[in-house]
This record gives sequence, C-alpha cells and structure tokens, in this order.
Amino acid sequence: MQLQRLLSFTRKAVDEFGMIQEGDHIAVGISGGKDSLTLLYALHGLKRFYPKQFSLSAITVDLGFQDFDLSPVKELCREMDIPYRIVPSDIYHILFDVRKESNPCSLCAKMRKGALNEAVREMGCNKVAYAHHKDDIIETMLLSLIFEGRFYSFSPMLYLDRMDLTVIRPLMFIDEADIVGFKNKYDLPVVKSRCPIDGYTKRQYAKDLVKRLNLEHTGTRERMFHAILNGNIQGWPKRILRER
Repeated sequence: MQLQRLLSFTRKAVDEFGMIQEGDHIAVGISGGKDSLTLLYALHGLKRFYPKQFSLSAITVDLGFQDFDLSPVKELCREMDIPYRIVPSDIYHILFDVRKESNPCSLCAKMRKGALNEAVREMGCNKVAYAHHKDDIIETMLLSLIFEGRFYSFSPMLYLDRMDLTVIRPLMFIDEADIVGFKNKYDLPVVKSRCPIDGYTKRQYAKDLVKRLNLEHTGTRERMFHAILNGNIQGWPKRILRER
C-alpha cells in the first residue's frame, strides 16, 4: 500500500465520523506493532494538509516484558518530531507471575487502556487514537456474536466521560493486508510482541474463521463490514456521507 492510499482511507474515516476538530491534541497509542506504527505515519501525513489544525504525541505502555526494546520507535518519533512517552508498568508481572492467568487478554487490555488513558490526560491530550483496522472491527463483531450473543463492535469514535477523553480509530477502513504491505514497503521499525500467548487467542480464532468463510463464500468479509456500518450499533456516532 502506498502512503497516498493510506492517507486517503484515513481521511475518509476522519471525515465521515468527525474524528478530528480544530486544536485537538491527539495521542497515538503505540504498541510497537505494524498497526500502531502505520497509524503514526497516517496521522503524521494527514497533519500536513488536513484543514483542521491538530497536534500529535505518541505513547507506549510498557507491559514489562523482557527484551522489549523500543529504541527504533523512539528514533522514528524523533525523525517525525513527535513527542514520545513510555509509561512503565507491572502488567506482565501481575498477569503471569502473580495471578497466573490462563486467559489474560481481557484483563490485560483493561489494565493497559487504563494506564494509557490516564497518562494521555497527564500529557494534556484530549483525544487518543487506537490502531484498530477493518479486520479488527469484523473480528470483534464475530466474537461478540459467538461469545456474547449480541451484534456489536467497538465504535469509530467514543467519548469517555469519566476521563474527559475521546477515543478515535482512524484506520477503520483499512484492510490488515494493506497494513502488512505498507509495513513492508516502508520498512517500519516493528518491535516484536513478547506476549507468550500471542497467536493463541480467541481473536486469532475469529481471524482464522473470517478468512475461512471468505474463502468459501467470496465477499463475506466485506458484507460483514457493511453490515456493521449499517447496523445502527448502539454507541456509534452518526456517519457523515457527502455526495460525490
């Protein structure tokens, strides 16, 4: 995927869901993976020409894994002139050493987001950007159907009143396969995940299931995504569609 295509789909999401307003200070949540680094490129590029002025910072919650070297991300942020903060935590120790969780993903996500959002507010940001893409949205819907019995996926934009913070997801129209292509083309400095259960989660199960369904019934994946967009899911903002 070329940078121009990335910026086009990012702007589509930002415009259709009103994600960015004049004077916003947006913190980009960086895990070190391909998705969050692609999001950093996308918002850094969008900032150059978007009609509403906004500023960027970047932030990583260090979960406490050994050999998790974020120096490549530090260098990238330095080159982009984006302030970067690393928040240390004991999340890994709590989950795996103290609690010895066999299915830690949900609790890990809750603890990580709590630490992230609190630090974001300390940085003076009013918005935080998560790097969820189209595949994440589809997989979340499928997991919700299978394990919760409801039609749901996380919202493109969500106001957290307790934190006075707005979450945005500018990569929502971008396929994971395109992000892989972008990472390879632009040689993103990806920091490999050290999570011991990476690739063995319910989300991986949903990813594999969507792939199989799409192979057996061509177009299933896109139809799922459009069902989500048109599904009037509670909590989703109104989509702003402009005539072309």
